[in-house]
Amino acid sequence: MLKFEEYLSDFTNSVNIVDFIIGLLTAAILSTILKYFYVRHASSLSNREKFAALFVPLSLTTMLVIAVVQASIALSLGLVGALSIVRFRAAIKEPEELVYLFLAIGIGLVAGANKPLLAVLALAVILPLIYLNSLFKSKSAHAKDRMFLNVRSKTLDISQLTTLLQQHLPFVELKRMDEGEDGLFATLLIKATEVDQLNTLTKVLKEKDPQITLSIIDQPDLVL
Repeated sequence: MLKFEEYLSDFTNSVNIVDFIIGLLTAAILSTILKYFYVRHASSLSNREKFAALFVPLSLTTMLVIAVVQASIALSLGLVGALSIVRFRAAIKEPEELVYLFLAIGIGLVAGANKPLLAVLALAVILPLIYLNSLFKSKSAHAKDRMFLNVRSKTLDISQLTTLLQQHLPFVELKRMDEGEDGLFATLLIKATEVDQLNTLTKVLKEKDPQITLSIIDQPDLVL
């Protein structure tokens, strides 16, 4: 019992409980805002909701580490040694994902350093800038009738495919391409104003490759 009281006393002397709780709440609220912002405005092709679910625990974990380490030089030296053998091996499919990961980590760092207002101010500036950047990108296509087209073909190459698509659609942008023994697999962002455009395009592609497979995914909330 005495050891527990000594430990509790040492903890409260090194870490201010009120500041710790404020930092914890700040990190949780801001990372949640970042999560919903990412789901709504990110242009990543990956599962945005699944990826964004990492933001809150990442920010809180970072905040917890910083809050404890800053109170002890010994712990900070130990943390450097521990992190030197840890490697981040998550598959980052697009650079945009790194930006949001660093934002989540930054929220935790600032909150753990007892600077909650700085974290709020930083996020209030950064998120509008990201949103404005997405608006400038949206000039390449209108904010409706957007969809992803997945194509798998054993005879068409990417040049032939994009040429055919551009002849029948007002907007075509290549997002991903894989080519191997099974042929071509491509994901393209397209815009179709009428269903007839898709029907005509399907017939043309089938004429070029009867074995071609097409998959169209509607993305009405995607910001280009």
